[in-house]
Amino acid sequence: MSALEQLRSLIAYHNYRYYVLDDPEVSDAEYDALMNQLRTIEAEHPELVTPDSPTQRVGATPLERFHKVRHSRPMLSLGNAFGAGEVRAWQQRIFRIIGEQPLEYVVEPKIDGLAVSLTYRAGKFALGATRGDGTEGEDVTQNLRTVKAIPLHIPVLPNVDAPTLIEVRGEVFMPKDQFAALNRRQEAADEKTFANPRNAAAGSLRQLDPRVTARRPLSFLAYQIGYLEGAKLPQTQWESLQYLRQLGFPVSEDARLFSDFSEMLDYAQQWLAHRETLNYEADGVVIKVNDIGLQEALGYVSREPRWAIALKAPAEEAVTRVLDIRVNVGRTGTLNPYAVLEPVAVGGVTVQHATLHNADYIREKDIRIGDTVIITRAGEVIPRVVRSLPELRTGGEQPFRMPERCPACDEPVTQPEGETAIYCVNAACPAQLVRRVEHWASRGAMDIEGFGSKMAALLVEKGLIHDVADIYRLQASDLLPLEGFAEKKVQNLLEAIEESKNRSLAQLITALGIKFVGATVAELLAQHYSTLDDLLAASPEELEAIEGLGPHTAGSIVDWEQREHNRQVVAKLRQAGVKLGETGRAPAPSPGDRPLDGLTFVITGTLPTMSRKEAADWIKARGGKVTGSVSKNTDYLVVGEKAGGTKFEAARRLHIPQLTEEELRGLESKGI
Repeated sequence: MSALEQLRSLIAYHNYRYYVLDDPEVSDAEYDALMNQLRTIEAEHPELVTPDSPTQRVGATPLERFHKVRHSRPMLSLGNAFGAGEVRAWQQRIFRIIGEQPLEYVVEPKIDGLAVSLTYRAGKFALGATRGDGTEGEDVTQNLRTVKAIPLHIPVLPNVDAPTLIEVRGEVFMPKDQFAALNRRQEAADEKTFANPRNAAAGSLRQLDPRVTARRPLSFLAYQIGYLEGAKLPQTQWESLQYLRQLGFPVSEDARLFSDFSEMLDYAQQWLAHRETLNYEADGVVIKVNDIGLQEALGYVSREPRWAIALKAPAEEAVTRVLDIRVNVGRTGTLNPYAVLEPVAVGGVTVQHATLHNADYIREKDIRIGDTVIITRAGEVIPRVVRSLPELRTGGEQPFRMPERCPACDEPVTQPEGETAIYCVNAACPAQLVRRVEHWASRGAMDIEGFGSKMAALLVEKGLIHDVADIYRLQASDLLPLEGFAEKKVQNLLEAIEESKNRSLAQLITALGIKFVGATVAELLAQHYSTLDDLLAASPEELEAIEGLGPHTAGSIVDWEQREHNRQVVAKLRQAGVKLGETGRAPAPSPGDRPLDGLTFVITGTLPTMSRKEAADWIKARGGKVTGSVSKNTDYLVVGEKAGGTKFEAARRLHIPQLTEEELRGLESKGI
């Protein structure tokens, strides 16, 4: 190792001692002297500067926009539990899948920050991305380089080999004391302050200028290995945390391993009771099944892992007064009442509005304009009115009645029989159009960068958009005359719109906003239909035959297709070049030719003649089902080259038969 490399390694080690262990070995003056020495050498020999040098944490040029990054494996959300009973119910759901058996559990703090993934190649930090929608995030590598708790090169400590490739997942957050100091600096500079540490962390990490991020006091804790090559994959979550610690990543000191469920639950509840004493915001603890092979066997439901759950603290409550009750119109025409409140702080956030759900909720809770009420942030996110306090009424409170005409278009409203929701059925209602356009462009749908609610409202107001397909007819000449639309902004927006034409079929189905069809149902439909045309041509009976789809959803899809306005929108989307699904798939066999009907497969490794997607399509076309993780319901594991890891181990543990590609094809001729 050269003298320059030794100097860089020494500085990286002292960074680790200071920012990760909070246990420095040298004074600030000694550290500064080392950094000045390195800067001098690199200034004299710029050809020796490397991307992972400690001097390169700050100084990258500002970005024009963030690029999309597709995660190697989805970064999923967690299901919530709000008490010991719900955690016990979670354990029983696990036992119903894998059978009752002794389990180990890992408990970790659920830090209230921003989830990110960090990719290292040959030990060097190569890519950093936000969680995004769980499938795709944003490339914020330059900003993450400025976070001093994140190593630019691993391992930090000697006697540990760097893996060929590793993706590390964790949380970027802002310590409470640093957050308070930042807000004081913002106030002194007459700049905007932040509502809470999470907002401050998220806003800081998504700055287009990394120099701004560098001035923000961000920190990081690692909690998971997303992907690993060139090293032995840990077999448990606890081993994963220890391995991350060995490589030089900060890991929570409050993480604990338990083999006794009751002891685990006691620790989790005690930790929650004392979380306010910590120097970071935490909205709960995460409880995970320790064995990674069992994690694979348990798999996922919707977008949540079955093997983990977040135990949340009871939602914080506050008392305030209802100043008014108003109604907005959703994208499906629902009239949604909400309360306008006297501003009140709940969980570090100032709340001025809270949902009232629907007219039945208001009536059952007897909530009136002028009432003193208790509000909470459900899941510490969405404010809602819990109940009124009638004993504090003065006599001036006013009962609320839902409007008989739409507040946006003044057309009569209707309430379908058997539903609590009240609807505006005017297809030309401007409020619905704004919400539909906003939903279409949102991250979980067509994901058009820079196209938010304000832009949706402006373009509808200006008459540039009459349906979602009109987004693809926008031209620079339409946008440049609008206030705030400079040439570069217009160019970026049009490029983002063009890019969105190639989204997946599932995203397209989600974007259409069909009643009862959210992201999860859209994914299910995309597994059964190759194009939007195929889906919209399906009969109610065919749709109801899909496992997980009920008659209400099937009827809603058919009803959506039969409306002439919707047919015209699809035609305009096709004309604009929006991808409406995958063409060129081999036609599915007739119902009598489904030799794999009822069988469930998992694919791992590289197959000789088919990609994994081609193999999955081949299986589905013959009646089989393909899932992403091994469970006791898996019939076969299809194994290619370089197979291994958790799927392979889970299949071995559950005694699930393995097939080569040739043996898989053989099932067709055998009629199994």
